[in-house]
Amino acid sequence: AAAARSLAVPLAVLTPLVACSGPASAAMGNIAAGVSDPTLRSFLDTAFFQALSLIFISELGDKTFFIATLLAAKTSRLLTFVGAAGALTVMTVFSVLIGQVFHAVPTGLTRGVPIDDIVAVLSFSYFGVRSLRDAAASGDGGMDEEREEAEEELEKAGIRRGRWALIGEAFTLTAAAELGDRSQLTTIALSAAQNPVGVCLGAVVAHCIATGGAVLGGSVISKYLSEKVIGYIGGSLFLVFAATTFYGLAPQLATLAGL
Repeated sequence: AAAARSLAVPLAVLTPLVACSGPASAAMGNIAAGVSDPTLRSFLDTAFFQALSLIFISELGDKTFFIATLLAAKTSRLLTFVGAAGALTVMTVFSVLIGQVFHAVPTGLTRGVPIDDIVAVLSFSYFGVRSLRDAAASGDGGMDEEREEAEEELEKAGIRRGRWALIGEAFTLTAAAELGDRSQLTTIALSAAQNPVGVCLGAVVAHCIATGGAVLGGSVISKYLSEKVIGYIGGSLFLVFAATTFYGLAPQLATLAGL
């Protein structure tokens, strides 16, 4: 990864955000400009917090969220949580491993170009723009489209009986919904440019919190979730991370270009 460069960002923006990935992760150490507690400053700069924040906001109102909500309403909350959280944990580990493939590309093959950091910048930029675009086009209601898709998936699969059958169904449906989802691709991008252990732990915790909320009261929570608001918040987060990561990467790219 490129050498980090310090970057001061207003506390009002950074307080609800996470530290960005790649070369800008150290840059986010200067979030500290408005945070007096050194322990908090250090925590905001960890891969764990980055993954925790990004994955959690990505999972709110997602299809996997509603699959857990609907299954828990019709079957066992505990068994639904075990199956769904287990699937998301497996998918997270898989995504982190994919991210490490990008990170492990020999610099000799790329002529010194930091592929892992570039993947992170492009991914964050894409998700940021897409989230803002979707938010602008959405209504002011809840997550109706995601809920309908989840209901269709459950209708196709049917509800199985038996402890292990229910866990298996929750696992299978959740894993299928997560494959290629924004949270999975975000995990890959974070892992490509950050500490894989921290990313994995942060993402798993985020998934477990979101899934726990879904099985305990997803129907109630979804009534108060605005797709537009979450889209704007998530899109802004991704674009901030893309910009600050590119800021830390720019000096190395300039050097490679001979500027």
